[in-house]
Order: sequence, then structure tokens, then C-alpha cells
Amino acid sequence: QVQLVESGGGLVQAGGSLRLSCAASGSIVSINVMGWYRQAPGKQREPVATITSSGTTGYADSVKGRFTISRDNAKNTVYLQMNNLKPDDTAVYYCNAEGTSWPWKTFNSWGQGTQVTVSS
Repeated sequence: QVQLVESGGGLVQAGGSLRLSCAASGSIVSINVMGWYRQAPGKQREPVATITSSGTTGYADSVKGRFTISRDNAKNTVYLQMNNLKPDDTAVYYCNAEGTSWPWKTFNSWGQGTQVTVSS
């Protein structure tokens, strides 16, 4: 079983910045894709940013130019640098990881979520 723990959420004013972290632990063989998703009140969970083991990134149009995803493969950790935050960014942010666990099983794990609140 692979567990993910997010940290770094909080309250920030519009235009401010936050950096989210997510560390994976457990019987990990490899992690293929890590990503950040968010769920605002009354809305479905949506992808925000993803990154592959080779460093290929993808972003939702709403965050392009403002958010940057990165990962440290040695630490099994993914980060999300969020700049120029807007009130519409307010949501619970969830970390996701897909890969292979010991001895040879695929996994798709989610973190517990971290609250990001952006005030006007």
C-alpha cells in the first residue's frame, strides 16, 4: 500500500503564493505520474497539474503561467508552487500518484487533501 501526505495549504490573500508538498511512502517500486487535483465547494474534483517520472508536465488552462509542478524522484515527493493566487483557486487540493508497488502491482493513491483558501 502506498500512502500520500500533503502539506503546505493555508489562507492567503489574492496575489499571494503557496507551495504544496506531497510525500509518498510505502512499498513503492516506481511512480509513473504524480499530480495535483482540486475540489471547490459544489464542484467536481478537477486536475490541476501532472508530472511524469521523466519530467513532462501538464497544466489546466486556468493555472497556466501561475502554477509550477515539480518532483524529487529520490524523495518520492511532488510539489506545486502556486503564484498569483486568485479567489477561484480556493479548494481542497489532493495529491495523486500512479505507479507500481512491491512486488508487482499497480497503484493509484490519493492524499488526504489540504485546504487552500484565497481571500479577496
